[in-house]
Amino acid sequence: MNAFITSTGHYLPGEPIDNTQIESVLGKVYGKPSRLKNRILKSNGIKTRHYAIDTEHKTYISNSEMAASAGQNCIAASSVSQQQVSLLSCATSQGDFVLPGFGSMVQAEMGLSDIELNTSHGICSSSMMALKAAYTSLKANEHDTALVIASELASRLFKASRYEQVNSEQLDFNAEFLRWMLSDGAGAMLLQSEPKGLCFQIEWIKGFSHADAFPTCMTVGQPADKTIKLSWQDYATYAEAEAAGALLIRQDVRLLDNVVKMGVDGFLRLIEQGLVAAEEIDHVLCHYSSHYFKTRIFDMLEKAGVAIPENKWYTNLYTRGNTGCASIFIMLDEFRRTRTYSAGEHILCMVPESGRFNNVFMKLKVIEGE
Repeated sequence: MNAFITSTGHYLPGEPIDNTQIESVLGKVYGKPSRLKNRILKSNGIKTRHYAIDTEHKTYISNSEMAASAGQNCIAASSVSQQQVSLLSCATSQGDFVLPGFGSMVQAEMGLSDIELNTSHGICSSSMMALKAAYTSLKANEHDTALVIASELASRLFKASRYEQVNSEQLDFNAEFLRWMLSDGAGAMLLQSEPKGLCFQIEWIKGFSHADAFPTCMTVGQPADKTIKLSWQDYATYAEAEAAGALLIRQDVRLLDNVVKMGVDGFLRLIEQGLVAAEEIDHVLCHYSSHYFKTRIFDMLEKAGVAIPENKWYTNLYTRGNTGCASIFIMLDEFRRTRTYSAGEHILCMVPESGRFNNVFMKLKVIEGE
């Protein structure tokens, strides 16, 4: 059996927020403007993004509601009904609740009955893990219609009030970095065992994790001092964990160059395995989280002799922001709706993740179905 992406959809909350508006939404820590914001924004190149919280820090749409909206938009653009979906596979970095699983909440929100359910938890690459679970289920002939949804609501972690509860010595660059990087949104894909219209056949999905080789780079739940071997759950109270900075989302920026190196290494492995050739790729959709990394990726591919011309690369990072695991789904949906592609062309999707360095790749072939 084959698996085809026959429809896509996305949901972005509220109006686009430009760089001059960010602190009016997220708030100024202790009433003072950030000294790092402009530096980080200049590096990442993002001009607008979306938040699911308002200027009073109230959440006006939940993560599961965003996911459900993306899923409903995806199905509405297809030729199937919700009742025909037999597998729901969902991904997020953090659901609205610690428990139950995110997929259960999305299923209930959409009113889907009698389906098989999968929840993939992680960071950016968790969406591709959720997609592979659906892809392999169709390949195994266990399902013929699956809905895959990835959604992120990061802005709740970036409220100024959260930073004001942390001991001041914990508020370093690593603690503030992602505040100006991440935003909210959801994307969805419909997989079917038969092609419908101009669609994408999934030829393969391959991942390479390097968690055994590198320390943790992006965390929530670990204190700022990594020599303290505690989880946020090990503190006597949640207030103590918060004061220690264990509830902040942190990025160890000293390790970030490894995400590019490992991503390029994964691409070279795929070439060695005969799964892809640079010259056969017509379009590249890469979830690089910052414009800074685009330059590094291009340079390393050129040095390795496997450069793909820049005019073949597509991203919506600069206008949609970095929506974590939802980024590649939102990107593919916008590509599908706004770009020109033809049957027989090949698309390479790349998702490098900095959590503990997991890189996932997918090769698609454009197919003309019924």
